[in-house]
Amino acid sequence: MKFLTLLATMLFAAALAGCASPRSVGTGSTLVEMLARAGPPTDIRFDRNGDELWEYTTGPQGHETYLVRAGADNRVKEITQLLTDEQLNKIVPGTMTKADVRHILGKPSVQTFAAVGTIWSWRFKRDGSQLGYLTVRFNPDNTVMERIAIMDFTGGRGMPGN
Repeated sequence: MKFLTLLATMLFAAALAGCASPRSVGTGSTLVEMLARAGPPTDIRFDRNGDELWEYTTGPQGHETYLVRAGADNRVKEITQLLTDEQLNKIVPGTMTKADVRHILGKPSVQTFAAVGTIWSWRFKRDGSQLGYLTVRFNPDNTVMERIAIMDFTGGRGMPGN
């Protein structure tokens, strides 16, 4: 009986952690507090300046990816929603690589491989309501060929590459 109570408590705590958005934790919090409230990140990496970057991806069907930036003191410096038109516009065709794009937009929801190169897509929500896809097409040398926001007028029934 004790085991069932412990199991139920752990499942409840995990469900609560899954409901919290990294944005609800806020800057100035510690990474331990972030982990307790938002759960484990989907990816952890480090920036060139040594900041620890925690990525919270809701894909492939979700439309948010948050990047939590923490300094050497393990305090959250910044929380950024990566899947926006503004972030997509940071992608510069002809000058950036897959690694650059991955850093700016996070892990892609969909990867399609075509004769002309790779296509990465992320689901996003424009102005809080209209669903769409941020799409980046790469040249065969893995540099960015083009970037585009494609709005989904099918009501979410289709995805690029499917």
